[in-house]
Amino acid sequence: MNEQAKDLIKLMEKELESYNTKFLTISSGKGGVGKTSFAVNFAYILANFFNKKVLLIDADVGMANIHVLLNLKPKKDIRKIIEETDISNLIEKKENIDILPGFSGIEEIREIEDYALTRLIQKLSDISNRYDYILIDTSAGIDNRVISFIRAASRSYIIVTPEPTSMTDAYALIKSIRKLYGYSKFKLIVNMAESKREGMVTYNRLRESAKRFLDMDLQLAGILPKTKNMTFSIKKKEIFCKIFSKDRYTIELKKISSKELGESVPVESGQSFWGRVLRFLRRG
Repeated sequence: MNEQAKDLIKLMEKELESYNTKFLTISSGKGGVGKTSFAVNFAYILANFFNKKVLLIDADVGMANIHVLLNLKPKKDIRKIIEETDISNLIEKKENIDILPGFSGIEEIREIEDYALTRLIQKLSDISNRYDYILIDTSAGIDNRVISFIRAASRSYIIVTPEPTSMTDAYALIKSIRKLYGYSKFKLIVNMAESKREGMVTYNRLRESAKRFLDMDLQLAGILPKTKNMTFSIKKKEIFCKIFSKDRYTIELKKISSKELGESVPVESGQSFWGRVLRFLRRG
């Protein structure tokens, strides 16, 4: 990294110290584990059930598809974002979520020079204090940029499924960052579990390995069930938790969000405000 980029990073670090925004990365050891679906639905729950201001950033380089899941047409790719004076002009809005779907214009983020990438991050830092949460959907696997996002995050959600390859790759990601940098702010999400028992077995295997070989207590954020409705929502380009509000996946994701916020899940009355007024009038 050149000296210009290093100086800019030092300046940004000082500015960011005063922010209360929580930065959460969402990562996985391999693709195909439902990472991006989790990111989109997590953002939706935080914004719509807990009334948080949320910015969702698609940093899954080369495989960026948040805009596909949300049926958005990005105005510009990452090269244009770097050139843009006001990054606010590039933020898309959907379902009360602010979205930056801008990492889809290149094959590899390494194509961008360090200073240009740092300028991009500075632009993001300039708007960070507008949000309660910034969720960053990273690429799957281990990459220097992915590691940088994770190390800087308040917490990192690692998505894993009960499949052996997913578990192996998730552990490899956690191990690399723990061994090299001492980072331990991981939260595990077991996705696509056939049952709670299968989810707990998956978690306990990873937890035991982390405790034995990495000297860390790997935390469980939650277990999300496998649901055929997810495929339907993806094909329809609809947010799962919006169209399947009673599905167990949605219910469990609300619990995960509640844990993150330290707040109770809002109680839904099942009736609109005016419906409740009418009911009360009838009672006299």
